[in-house]
Amino acid sequence: MSVTLIILIITVIVSLLAFRSQKTQDDLIFYPAAIIEKNQYYRFISYGFIHGSLSHLFFNMYAFYLFGEACENSFIAIFGNNGKAFYLLLYFLSLIVCVIPDFNKHKSNYNYKSLGASGAVSAVVFAYILFNPLQGIGLLFIPIFIPGFLFGILFLIVSYFLGKKGGSAINHSAHIWGALFGIAFLIIFSKLFSSYPLLDNFISSVKGLDIHKIFTTY
Repeated sequence: MSVTLIILIITVIVSLLAFRSQKTQDDLIFYPAAIIEKNQYYRFISYGFIHGSLSHLFFNMYAFYLFGEACENSFIAIFGNNGKAFYLLLYFLSLIVCVIPDFNKHKSNYNYKSLGASGAVSAVVFAYILFNPLQGIGLLFIPIFIPGFLFGILFLIVSYFLGKKGGSAINHSAHIWGALFGIAFLIIFSKLFSSYPLLDNFISSVKGLDIHKIFTTY
């Protein structure tokens, strides 16, 4: 069984349990005040296994399944026996890194809480994009796809402006930091632990893009 599927199954089970138990959600949610006052540092990870609603859970796990399996296989291909371990490390470290800005910003805010695997999923998606920059990516139920690297750029821009605008319960900051961490992690680890020319392949693929084939419909 793949690491992706194991994480997905555990996340679904824990999320469903948290839907039925407010105490479970309260014990696992990312809550900076509790981390500081009670040293509950496990919350930097546990929050990623609970979600705010069934739709929140579905969209995160759907995206994770779509990109995670392929990303995990790419990790195995370039890192060999360390591939699964590095992929797992990417996921868990991204959970931590993507909420550090929120932790620093809201450490004295007793009303701030956050939950969901979106930041880690963003890290996986952007690692996938580094491997496959021209693979078409689109939005659910909209049959128009653009190359992954362009989708990634648009995603970051839109997330930034939506985050600045505020007014929603979506943690756009976690999306951005998770995505950037996924890129940085893969670049650094490919340099240190493999001979795979990640950036060279990415650049040559983007340079060879036929501008007339940017949009693909199915």
